Amino acid sequence: MACDKGFSCTYMLLEPKDVGFFDLIHILFSNNLERRRFVDSSEETEDDFERRWLIFLSIVVQKLLQFVAKPMATIGWGIEMCLNLISSNQSLAGLILNFLRGKVIIPDKDSRTFLSFIGNLDKRVELDKSIKHGDGRYNAALSMMASKISYENAFYIRTTVDKHWRMEFLGSYDFWNDYQGKTTTQAFMLRDRSDDHDTIVVAFRGTEPFDADAWCSDFDISWYQLEGVGRIHGGFMKSLGLQKNVGWPEPEEVKQDDSHPALAYYAIRDMLKKLLLENDKARFIITGHSLGGALAILFPAVLTFHKGRDSDLLLERLEGVYTFGQPRVGDKDFGQYMEKKMMEHKIKYFRFVYGNDMVPRLPYDDKALMFKHFGTCLYYNRKYEVQVVSEEPNKNYFSPKGAIPMMINAFGELIRSFTIPNRLGPDYKEGLLFKMFRLMGLVMPGASAHCPQDYVNSTRLGSSHVFLPPKHYL
Repeated sequence: MACDKGFSCTYMLLEPKDVGFFDLIHILFSNNLERRRFVDSSEETEDDFERRWLIFLSIVVQKLLQFVAKPMATIGWGIEMCLNLISSNQSLAGLILNFLRGKVIIPDKDSRTFLSFIGNLDKRVELDKSIKHGDGRYNAALSMMASKISYENAFYIRTTVDKHWRMEFLGSYDFWNDYQGKTTTQAFMLRDRSDDHDTIVVAFRGTEPFDADAWCSDFDISWYQLEGVGRIHGGFMKSLGLQKNVGWPEPEEVKQDDSHPALAYYAIRDMLKKLLLENDKARFIITGHSLGGALAILFPAVLTFHKGRDSDLLLERLEGVYTFGQPRVGDKDFGQYMEKKMMEHKIKYFRFVYGNDMVPRLPYDDKALMFKHFGTCLYYNRKYEVQVVSEEPNKNYFSPKGAIPMMINAFGELIRSFTIPNRLGPDYKEGLLFKMFRLMGLVMPGASAHCPQDYVNSTRLGSSHVFLPPKHYL
């Protein structure tokens, strides 16, 4: 592989494109990694069968995703078009009536009203007007809504930020993935400014249901170990802007290749630097749901790798990181490194986990993968009651003992979807599509719990006391 790994002390990289059937079989029965052309590892052998099994599964899943990438995208386009056809024509009955009249309204995928599949699960646009700046929940509620609309097109996001939220839309961006050779990372930026505060929000988009490239990043269990830092998930680093031949060079050493879009980390830090220098009181927060949450917490991690006045400025002005349904991004050493750095720079980090959401429980926290969470975990149950915990219950999701309780909880969530608008008002009404997802949760508990709906509800209905600063921030 044409990649200089000199920036890391050890590594294990997977390349599914080069794998053949017999290669896959060999990885299960041979501990020799050096002769496997689809595994680039600093270690010549892997004696642990469980780890070889996970390498096998990771490569098989990525290979399948690459094979079905175009059909997945086509199916996703078809589903989104159907959903937007119905909403553009007011209802299914309206669509049929307009068809008979020859006046069907065809939705424009780049319009301000076109909703993604994720957006159709929760169509709320407005912020909760009862949560104002100064309320402990304010940044969390704004972050979650920003994470939710990050799945939409640029025109929709601009309209929502400018017209509905009365904030300043700064831009929506597509960023380059040097390893996949295409744009796979999206983010947008807004500015929430008034007389008493000036906050810039960076929201990374999460994994879209029909985006095979994003799913490949999730299932890529490649890792790099950095000296004094720990092991970090390779797929997430690549999405953030890891460069294939040089790793994480100092920003002044990076030369933009005009043949493709910029890398996420370097482009965002440049934009933030310019904005923060405009106002000494300006601060910024970073947020994301799912994969977006992983990128959000990795951003300050990479900032700490780089020395200099610009990195110090950004770390000093970073008010907080808010992630929702975030997967694990590194090992125990990385977690300890980040906790030390976050405390050193007084950066608040809140990791939200709702119920049995499966994504925060992946990749596994076990001896084979060694991934660990760190920081403050805000765990919300079915009643949106919050607990501050070091780790969410049932940390590895797949547990025979936990299966029945999870199914019972999923049934409770399904019942709640019919009763919650009566108790809390129409803003909490769940649509038919999301109720269908709730039904799926009876078979696969944790799937519907990952959707934005419950995270939006958690930030609005949960107690604000959990956002009070810990002692080391005082």
